Amino acid sequence: MELRNIRIWDGRAEGYLEADGLTIEGTRITRIGDPAPDAIDSSGLTVLPGLMDAHVHLCLDPDVRSPDDQITDVDALLPAMRSRAEAMVRAGITTARDLGGGTWAELRLRDEIAEGGTPGPRLLCAGQPITSVGGHCHFWGGEAADANAALEVLKRQTDRGTDLIKVMATGGTLTPNTTPADAQFDTGTIAAIVEASAASGRHVAAHCHGTAGIINAVEAGVRTVEHCSWVGPDGWGKHYDEAAVASMAAKGTWVSPTINLGWARFRGNKPLESLRQDNLAKLRAAGVGLIASTDAGIPGVRHHDLAAALREFAHFAGLQPGETLRAATSDCARALGIDTVTGAIDVGLEADLMVVEGDPLDDLAVLATPVEVIARGRAMLGTLANAR
Repeated sequence: MELRNIRIWDGRAEGYLEADGLTIEGTRITRIGDPAPDAIDSSGLTVLPGLMDAHVHLCLDPDVRSPDDQITDVDALLPAMRSRAEAMVRAGITTARDLGGGTWAELRLRDEIAEGGTPGPRLLCAGQPITSVGGHCHFWGGEAADANAALEVLKRQTDRGTDLIKVMATGGTLTPNTTPADAQFDTGTIAAIVEASAASGRHVAAHCHGTAGIINAVEAGVRTVEHCSWVGPDGWGKHYDEAAVASMAAKGTWVSPTINLGWARFRGNKPLESLRQDNLAKLRAAGVGLIASTDAGIPGVRHHDLAAALREFAHFAGLQPGETLRAATSDCARALGIDTVTGAIDVGLEADLMVVEGDPLDDLAVLATPVEVIARGRAMLGTLANAR
């Protein structure tokens, strides 16, 4: 595929490239600029890297509120998961990190997509999260009573071929008898998980609502802190810890704040809205990187809604459109360790792209209706391929 007369945002720069042509051969970008006269005329369109959601659960049905009511049989799960994956990629999400399930169904889906048999985003999958006995999401099979047991759970995931490891550093809201404020593992246990993960070439994502768990996870060296809710005895968001944030900045820890469309409910509720905005502003001021994530699959959070959720992300994190887009493309790729593969428009990278009308660096709303989505060089909507 070759495009001409198209505006290009490469995922990194403040503005658009001077080049107005893009060539894709196979799965990769092979040339930027100098399009052939018979290339597809893309006047009025903008191409940018495909979007990334750093936190999804493809096995979860967002219309089901109780974990006990979720489908767990793999063969019964896969049709709905395939449908969710296709909806995601058609909405411009070309990469997603799946952070937990109980049956490794998402790994089967990942491989189907990679082989070209099923439409969907590039998937990075964690498999069963390591959790305490009876801890958050214990029903997914990753319970561990101590560090040795945690490493056994970890080996089970690596033997299955997961791309990363997930640890539940605190309790969560969807699991009865767990408390988001409470730490589930000490620093030493999480550090052992991080060390073993690194030895197998994997990074660690840590579910962290409570401040105690955030501190443990950061000191242990996890790659990403998920949620980062600063929960403590006084409630949600009220236990921001400057020392922990300084450590995040020093270690290069990324925060994946899982801001989805549901955050719209905080707008106008000044105590809650301001608290969330202030905490995120302080993270940014300290030099901590934020990446786009939604926790898709939890009740009410649909897998394909990232583009709309980015407007909430921008609002609560105080980001300009370009900063928001970097958090959902090149910065996210760096955090996930795949920036040499995708996340930007550059010669040699995989052609994971989104084509829109209008100016996404001015108005994020244009992301909601992509003209075309290209994943691994394959046009998902078929619009441009027929537009000669």
